[in-house]
Amino acid sequence: MTNMSSRTCPAAFRLVLCLLIVITITAAYPALAIAGEEPLFQSSDKQTNLIELYTAEGCSSCPPAEEWLSKLGTQPGLWKDFVPLAFHVDYWDGRGWKDRFASAAFTQRQRAYTAAWNSGSPYTPAFAVNGRESRSPRLPAATGVSAGTLRITRAGGNRFVFTYSPASKTESQWDLHVALLGSGIVSKVASGENAGRQLRHDFVVLKYDRLRMISNAGVVRAETALSRAEGAPRGALAAWVTIRDQMIPLQATGGWLP
Repeated sequence: MTNMSSRTCPAAFRLVLCLLIVITITAAYPALAIAGEEPLFQSSDKQTNLIELYTAEGCSSCPPAEEWLSKLGTQPGLWKDFVPLAFHVDYWDGRGWKDRFASAAFTQRQRAYTAAWNSGSPYTPAFAVNGRESRSPRLPAATGVSAGTLRITRAGGNRFVFTYSPASKTESQWDLHVALLGSGIVSKVASGENAGRQLRHDFVVLKYDRLRMISNAGVVRAETALSRAEGAPRGALAAWVTIRDQMIPLQATGGWLP
């Protein structure tokens, strides 16, 4: 009996010690715990293009731009090669029609872009491709730039975890941008420049938030709760990362929600 105990106890002790180490690491570094989970959405290592449209229901020049954006929903590169967004601005609201999707925050975002572009006053429709002004609708080619990997996983319920692994070691700090999108939305405009028209909206930003990411062992992480895309036949989630307090997107991902 004594000999058997002397042979088995060290092995049992090592097993218990290993389990304690795993539990300790998992508790101390939650990002490592989620890293092995199947991501809901994930970018490749190559940069995914972020296409932003600034638009308004009160602008008669905007429907063709929105129609072009809607057609991106049938492109094979959707979510993998590019992520489309439609931000509705509110500076048209005083011209005869109030846009229910417009936000002063979206107007401020466009103003920040126009200041960076030195392009004067904000205008609609306006496109930004990877943070740079584009005067006409265009589907950009894949950049081929190594940009790291952005993943989205579920944390249970309506909570989502976002992890970003930069392409190279860096001392940069990061911001996460999260947008809840709605598609297949129809608006009947009763007044203003588009009076009498029925407008279809796809990839319209219903909710937007900017979060500071926490860095741990070369991986940066953020977590937030998201509600459903109420009033939209189809919902989607888009996320992108920037260097702290900057506008230029470095990596993006997203996809359709159930």
